[in-house]
Amino acid sequence: MSPITIIDKYYPEDNERKHILSVHSRLVAEKALWIADHHPELQLDKDFLYEAGMLHDIGIFLTNAPGIFCFGDQPYICHGYLGADLMRQEGYPRHALVCERHTGAGLSLDDIITQNLPVPHRDMLPVSLEEQVICFADKFYSKTHLEREKTVEKARKSLSYFGNAGLERFDCWCEQFL
Repeated sequence: MSPITIIDKYYPEDNERKHILSVHSRLVAEKALWIADHHPELQLDKDFLYEAGMLHDIGIFLTNAPGIFCFGDQPYICHGYLGADLMRQEGYPRHALVCERHTGAGLSLDDIITQNLPVPHRDMLPVSLEEQVICFADKFYSKTHLEREKTVEKARKSLSYFGNAGLERFDCWCEQFL
């Protein structure tokens, strides 16, 4: 499977939106691979980490996020499950789970209902180690400040929107992956 081929299918024009997606995704994939290299005891699937890291945000074009040149009709928080739908259509259900479960530090059904989030009512928490690693790696890179890796403190602050459960998951990942 070639993540670049899939990206090119949904982002056929070389424009700023594709550049943002490509750079952000590459950085997330590289951090996920760094974690795999530094934690061989986890026996992570490196090929999958690269592919899923590159594709985790494939659904952003369907959302309304003008700051990153996305002019779709859905709220940005929907990009994960929308990207998951695309990956399922492409025949990659395992990659779809990464798309769906990487938002915040994952979203529990309780988070979704309590915060009245406009996403399907189901648990969207990363389960496999690979899902967790990509979700974690994603927290260190924004799409508005490309190439600038966030500190742990800044990554934690950006998660505060999603509540304490997400911060607790992130803190556990810091102990496990850093």
